[in-house]
Amino acid sequence: MTDSKNINNPVGQGGGQRKKLSRAERQNNGPHRNLDRQGAADQKAELVRKMREKVHAAEDTGEAGDDTAQS
Repeated sequence: MTDSKNINNPVGQGGGQRKKLSRAERQNNGPHRNLDRQGAADQKAELVRKMREKVHAAEDTGEAGDDTAQS
């Protein structure tokens, strides 16, 4: 067996060559990042929806209190 100088990388131990990365992937803009961004957008949309529901519920209870106070 032929060994390389690096003990963690012996030559001939499988693995083959590394996949050639596109320019975008080398700049960390690959398809995995697009999925991460989509997931982050989904989380943000869900958070915004929850916040709007909470505000709407608070307005509903606040309006009911205002109506009784004015009467």
